[in-house]
Amino acid sequence: MAKAIRLRNTGGPDVLRWEELDVGAPGNGDLRIRHTAVGLNYIDVYHREGSFPLQLPTGLGVEAAGVVEAVSPEVRGFAVGDRVVYAGGPPGAYASARLLPAARATKLPNSVGDVLAASVFFKDLTAEYLIHRCHKVAKVTSSSGMPQPVASAH
Repeated sequence: MAKAIRLRNTGGPDVLRWEELDVGAPGNGDLRIRHTAVGLNYIDVYHREGSFPLQLPTGLGVEAAGVVEAVSPEVRGFAVGDRVVYAGGPPGAYASARLLPAARATKLPNSVGDVLAASVFFKDLTAEYLIHRCHKVAKVTSSSGMPQPVASAH
């Protein structure tokens, strides 16, 4: 049995419950992940308070790193023992283990530790999106002749 922080109703921190959770076997397209580090995100507060409604009861937390414990038969690209990180829904990262759609997980290279991965992965995705997809960053020369990165709105 896994342990998880769960919500049965919304409100302040007093609604958080430490519960046992039967994670079960991975279903269609899922991985079972044993968490080694969990990231904190302010959206977790919004979920707890009910500002961003979730179907209750539910878990909390949208970013973590861990080790794959089981793989759904149709999933390719992951194996038991792989280190992974993920960010985004569905909530449930505040747990010792969970099921997660394999499409949400990314393998971790050995050079990146679990705590670092869990704490910055969502922020890295945001930065990558802003720099490469929202506003391209390009090197330009300033009036002083010094190269400087700038965001282009084109």
